Amino acid sequence: MSRHEKPGRKDAHYASLRRDHRDRKRARGETTDPTAPPEGRVHLYGLHTVRAALDNPGRTIHRLLATENALSRLGIADPSALPFPVETVRPPAIDALTGADAVHQGALVEADALSPLTLEDLGAARVVVVLDQVTDPHNVGALMRSAVAMAADALITTARHSPAESGVLAKAASGALEHLPLIHVRNLANALGELNNRGFQTIGLDSEGPNPIEQAFDGDRIAIVLGAEGKGLREKTRATVADLARLDMPGAIRSLNVSNAAVLALYLARRHLDATR
Repeated sequence: MSRHEKPGRKDAHYASLRRDHRDRKRARGETTDPTAPPEGRVHLYGLHTVRAALDNPGRTIHRLLATENALSRLGIADPSALPFPVETVRPPAIDALTGADAVHQGALVEADALSPLTLEDLGAARVVVVLDQVTDPHNVGALMRSAVAMAADALITTARHSPAESGVLAKAASGALEHLPLIHVRNLANALGELNNRGFQTIGLDSEGPNPIEQAFDGDRIAIVLGAEGKGLREKTRATVADLARLDMPGAIRSLNVSNAAVLALYLARRHLDATR
């Protein structure tokens, strides 16, 4: 193909697959790239992501790389006043750490990954989201943003078959990573049983659910359980949740991205809880 020819659909498809494969490996920490952060640390990039990390007292930051413009947009007038090194750089220096495809907006921090919590940390939480092997970091990040917007109290995922904290996930979350408590569990069925015992109504979203979700709510603590796009909830998960419910969609397309499904379910859950106060 000459440089004047446009790539065909097949070329674009394979390029997209390569990017997705690279992002999944990066999210799982499966990389030997010498520019990768040391073990236990993450590179977080993008203005919203970096600003939220800087504002999080629970986040340990080791260094900040930023362009002069990004420092201004982050509201950092005196970089020397920060308790970690700040390097004023040109965009290619950050490209070298994130890859040329990352939209870093001239800002990156190297920080310790956040420590996941446990179910014991739920306290008085009233609304949580539970993911059943949703592995795409873009989807999970977008879902975290929706969850924070709807004031969810926590996100529960399995320790395996879920994306690790990464720049890809954090960028998609647009700062939500710093606001949403993340709980890792070893066995999802056991965790759902414990949530039931703690007074949560566990509702699995399923296109074949017997009732619309707005008719399924019953109680003052709600756990919305979502499966991966395409596969949906696993059979064991379907058997363990207290209720299965569906999101009725009258249009020609009857399925939603998992983050969109989450925001609708959370909105309805919040309306239910507000009405029962």
